[in-house]
Amino acid sequence: MTAKILLAQPLVDKIKNELRLRCEGLKSQGTTPSMCVVLVGENPASLTYIKNKKKICEEVGAHFQLLHLPAETSEQDFLEHLSRLNSDSKIHGIIIQLPVTDKLKKLDIPNLVAPSKDIDGFHTANTKAIYYGTTDLNLLLPCTPKGVIHLLQFYGIDVKGKHIVVLGRSLIVGKPLAMLLSNLDATVTLAHSKTKNLEEITRTADILISAIGIPHFIKTSALNSAKHTVVIDVGINSLNGKVTGDVDPDVIEVASAISPVPGGVGPMTVISLIQNLMCAAENQLKGKK
Repeated sequence: MTAKILLAQPLVDKIKNELRLRCEGLKSQGTTPSMCVVLVGENPASLTYIKNKKKICEEVGAHFQLLHLPAETSEQDFLEHLSRLNSDSKIHGIIIQLPVTDKLKKLDIPNLVAPSKDIDGFHTANTKAIYYGTTDLNLLLPCTPKGVIHLLQFYGIDVKGKHIVVLGRSLIVGKPLAMLLSNLDATVTLAHSKTKNLEEITRTADILISAIGIPHFIKTSALNSAKHTVVIDVGINSLNGKVTGDVDPDVIEVASAISPVPGGVGPMTVISLIQNLMCAAENQLKGKK
């Protein structure tokens, strides 16, 4: 058995077309959806991520701007910039590109952006919807969990009643994703690199989602081929100068379906960000009426 490859591109293209129409609708009402990415210091990886966001943002007709601050920016100056962006009615979405500099790490970064402009979906006011049981993917929810759910739905992979093992307990991916899946009636085990007898747990999974950040951490021994496991690889790691996921390439021989790295969850995260931007712009326009 060779796994079906769950490529993001067909779904990304479909969503892009939908977003173009929504953007045109907003423009016809005098609103051009606009996002601002705040970057502090020089980080080559961050610049690559920002370039991807800018590209898709402009492809759907939205406006993109980058506020690139020097590495020596103080807390006070940083907060003043955020305050200005939060109050700017022409900006509908704000992203603080991570990681920030050491000077700013003490700040409560997820809650600095106004909830209505929090297109990363990290603000407490937005994430609480997940913990209250929402299944509404049109809310400003964390982008990677939203993208994973959309990818599963696109390929007709039903999560209801399935045992899903999520590896990784970050506030950005693992925890909100586990809760969203639970809201969608999956039975979820949230595990991590310190979990004892981990492979005994992963071998019981109908769907295995790895967001652990260790190259090729998931080996063929982590799956039970009789379970026809679907594997979603959230990891973006560097190995021998190449981008690779958490899942060993050999897993393709025992899984029933697998998302590739690159070309899987990564593009879904970016397109989910633009979906959030469109939602934020629409919500802010409704608020003016």
